[in-house]
Amino acid sequence: MKASDIKDITVESTRERNSGGFFIGKDLALIDDINKLTFPDDPRRVKCLILALCIKGSATYNLDTIGHRVSAGDIIIINSNQVIDDYSQSSDSKGVALVIADRFFYEIISGVRNLAYLFSFSRMHPVFHLTDTEMKDTLNYIQIIKEKISETTNRFRKDIVRSLIQALIYDTGETISRIQDDSNVKNPRAEAIYLDFMNLVQRNFRRERRVGWYASQLGITPKYLAETVKAVSRSTPNSWIDNFVVLELRVLLKTTTMSIKEIADMMHFPNQSFLGKYFKEHVGMSPLAFRKP
Repeated sequence: MKASDIKDITVESTRERNSGGFFIGKDLALIDDINKLTFPDDPRRVKCLILALCIKGSATYNLDTIGHRVSAGDIIIINSNQVIDDYSQSSDSKGVALVIADRFFYEIISGVRNLAYLFSFSRMHPVFHLTDTEMKDTLNYIQIIKEKISETTNRFRKDIVRSLIQALIYDTGETISRIQDDSNVKNPRAEAIYLDFMNLVQRNFRRERRVGWYASQLGITPKYLAETVKAVSRSTPNSWIDNFVVLELRVLLKTTTMSIKEIADMMHFPNQSFLGKYFKEHVGMSPLAFRKP
């Protein structure tokens, strides 16, 4: 299997695999019973944002080859371009999920302040636990969103749903703040620089790993970029770039039949020896050792 052979998860593919649910065109899917979903057996690359809540039972899955376990009261956030596979759930499991197309998600968050911690936290911690009150509030949001999606004659249906999801994101961000036990960043410019940096990295990490290049694209100095990213996310620009690169390498090694040389070429490493040293430095083993079943 080549990298291009990994199929995508989108709102449309969710509709095809779901025997129920509520939809707004290609923008949004609300699945009120996760058991109605037919889960694929092969790895899939997420081309949307998935926000899911485990109400009962448990489930396990791999995200970018890293295993995660979900229990009742856990919320799951899966970001665009991450790869999910090996999903299984207990016989008594119950859950709900929102599948939000990238374009619609960017519309939603365009007016949301202080979002950087949500992006950074969910990439490093895609599963986290809610209190009983937070669980109840999240389910209330889901119920109201479902009701509004069902109002197909309401000319403002999509706008209302957009605002409700935006409110849900604010409350989810507040939950993350509680978990981190840290106050939100109050510097809008720092927030904007961080989000622009993350968007640049997501689009360019396969070919560009130099912090100086990203700083140049943003029109700031490497030092200022480093200070800003560190203040907002607690991680350095290099750490974020390496995180994207290493996760992609893990996915390519585990889910494709590409040779090490082909992966090195695709990821713009000088040669496969350089890739091997880079991978071992960050993962602790060689690419071949990691690839073994």
